[in-house]
Amino acid sequence: MSPSTTADLSTYLSERMRTTPPSGIRRFFEIAATMDDVISLGIGEPDFVSPKPVIDAGIRSLEEGQTSYTSNAGLKELRELIVGDLNRLYGLQYDVDSEVLVTVGCSEAMQLAMLAILDPGDEILIPEPCFVSYGPTARFAGGKVVDVPTRVETNFQVTAADLEKRVTENTKAVFLGYPNNPTGAVLERDMLEEIAEFVIEHDLIVISDEIYDRLIYGDIKEKGHVSVPSIQGLRDRTILLGGFSKNFAMTGWRIGYACAPEPILRGMYKAHQYMVMSAPTVGQVGAVAAMKECQDDVEMMRQSYDERRRTIVDGLNTIGLPTFEPKGAFYAFPDITSTGLSSEEFAENLLHEQGVACVPGDAFGPSGAGYVRCSYATSLEQIEEALERMERFVKSL
Repeated sequence: MSPSTTADLSTYLSERMRTTPPSGIRRFFEIAATMDDVISLGIGEPDFVSPKPVIDAGIRSLEEGQTSYTSNAGLKELRELIVGDLNRLYGLQYDVDSEVLVTVGCSEAMQLAMLAILDPGDEILIPEPCFVSYGPTARFAGGKVVDVPTRVETNFQVTAADLEKRVTENTKAVFLGYPNNPTGAVLERDMLEEIAEFVIEHDLIVISDEIYDRLIYGDIKEKGHVSVPSIQGLRDRTILLGGFSKNFAMTGWRIGYACAPEPILRGMYKAHQYMVMSAPTVGQVGAVAAMKECQDDVEMMRQSYDERRRTIVDGLNTIGLPTFEPKGAFYAFPDITSTGLSSEEFAENLLHEQGVACVPGDAFGPSGAGYVRCSYATSLEQIEEALERMERFVKSL
C-alpha cells in the first residue's frame, strides 16, 4: 500500500535535517537572480576563469580517456605536489602515503574531519563570525557546537582567553578558519602561540581551514601566512584543510585536501571511501597543472584582489560604514549599525532599492549582527558602481 499523497513527508526527515536552517548566504541570491541590473557582492567565488594550463590539462585528460576512478587517496603526483608546496611555504612535512587525502573540495575534507573525531555529545569550539557550514558539519557528525564570539576590537582574532571561557570537560576540538570568511581577519603568530598552549593544556584537536592561505595582504603578506600546524606543539594535533577553489580560481573543479597525523587521517579515509570513493579525476589532473604551472597566476589574482580590497574598504568608510581592514580572503565586513537597520533589513532593502546584493552578517553567527559581508571577488568597475549605489542608499536613510 502506497503512502498517502497528503502525508507530510517532511516528518520523515531526521531531526538533524529538520533543525538545520538553510544557508543564510543563498536566500538573497535566489532573490537577486529574479531581478535585473543587480551587482552581487555576495558569492564567495573568484570572478577569474581557471588558469589556461588547468583547463588545457583537464580537456587533454578527457580526450585521453582518463575517466576512471583514481586511488581513494587521490593521484600520488598531486599528493606529492601538495606535500612539497606545504613544505616550501610553511616548512611542514607530511607523509605522502599516510597523511594526505585528496577530497571533493575543502567542504568534504571538513565533513570528514568532523566525522573522524566527534562522537555524539563532544563539544567543538568554533569562533564566529565564521563560514556558514562549520556548525552544520559538526552537528551532522553528532557534535555540539559552542560558539566563541570574536570582536572588531581584537581584529576578529579569537584569543586563548576567549576559548578558555568556553572550554568544558566535554570539549574535544577547536575549529579555526583563518584567513576568515566573512571578516577577512588573519590569525597572527603571537595569538596562535597562546592558542597552542591552551590546546595542549586541555588535550584538544584543532581543525584548521586554510583555504584562503595564499590570499593575504599588507603587512601580513610581508610576514607571511602562519599555518596552524607549523606552530610548535600543534603539528600532531591539527587536521589541516586546504584546496584549489579560492587560490587558483577552481571552484567548479571540486578539489580539496586534508593533511593530518596518520591515525586521524585513517579515520577520515574510511569515511571518504564509503562516501565518494575518490575526488573527480579531471579535477585532480587540473590541480596537478595548477601546482606545476600556475603559481604566477595566484599572485596575479592576489594583487588584483588587493587593489579591489583597498577600493571597497576606503569606499565603505567614506560613505559612513566603518569597515575593519581585511588582511586575507576577499571579503569586507562593514558595520551598518549607524543606519538603524538590522543586518537583514539592510541587505534586503539595499537589494530591492539599489540592486546591490550582500549577505547579512548574522548569517555567519551572532557576532555578525550589525554587519554585512561584501565580497570583492568581482571587477573593480562593479565595486565602484556598487559603492555609488550604497552611498545613495545610506543617504536616503
